[in-house]
Amino acid sequence: MATTSIDGITIAYDDSGNGENVLVLVHGHPFDRSMWHPQAKAFAAAGWRVIVPDLRGYGESSVIAGKTTFDVFVRDIAALLDQLNIRDAVIGGLSMGGQIVMEFCRLYPERVRGIVLAATFPQAETEEGKLNRTIMADRLLNEGMKPYAEEALSKMVAPRNLEALPAVAQHVRSMMQGAHPAGAAAALRGRAERPDYESTLGGVDVPALIVVGAEDSFTTRADAERMHSLLKHSELVWMEGVGHMPNLENELEFNAAVRRLLSAVRQGSPKG
Repeated sequence: MATTSIDGITIAYDDSGNGENVLVLVHGHPFDRSMWHPQAKAFAAAGWRVIVPDLRGYGESSVIAGKTTFDVFVRDIAALLDQLNIRDAVIGGLSMGGQIVMEFCRLYPERVRGIVLAATFPQAETEEGKLNRTIMADRLLNEGMKPYAEEALSKMVAPRNLEALPAVAQHVRSMMQGAHPAGAAAALRGRAERPDYESTLGGVDVPALIVVGAEDSFTTRADAERMHSLLKHSELVWMEGVGHMPNLENELEFNAAVRRLLSAVRQGSPKG
């Protein structure tokens, strides 16, 4: 683990592997960079330099209360890459992390060599959703993370995998329980203000991978197909028996799909 200072806050990150080909992985809410350990290990061994940050407010990065909008997360990532002398990268994210990837594509399209969108969707928040996220932010501050973590676990991991993959279930539970309420609440408030990213995806002209679990409680088949139709050079992987954490619930299939994307990027040719 390494740390750096960006705009007066500490950002913790893992930097594994080496070389000019860089993969950046962005965690979801309310998780931390440890959710990507299987992928960081696999792709560093495959010849990629893998950068995995804790977003501000999460993990071992500084906790900033109030509201953190997606552009702030993205500028942190861009500043980290600048400090590491990385000009461009493949960037992937899961759930909220996927939406942060879309924001990165909106703000820094010239720095994107390929994208991975897992268990996510591009639409702006609805009015009802904005209200619900505000209510949840207040609840996390009042109750802490444990009640939410127990309530949400069966939505994060497919029910069958809670029993079949106890180590995965415990890892997901631990990340949620360990998240700082103030950081998680700030991200929820910022996420409520996200724009619609459909036009951004329509302008992406690099290889793309979309991965969605068939038992995902948050991302639908229609969401997945819509992103696939918008992204010119994309592959859609619909994973059976998997919930909201495809990279952990079926590591082998997920990693195989990412390998295909990284191969297309290395070859310098669009996919799809």
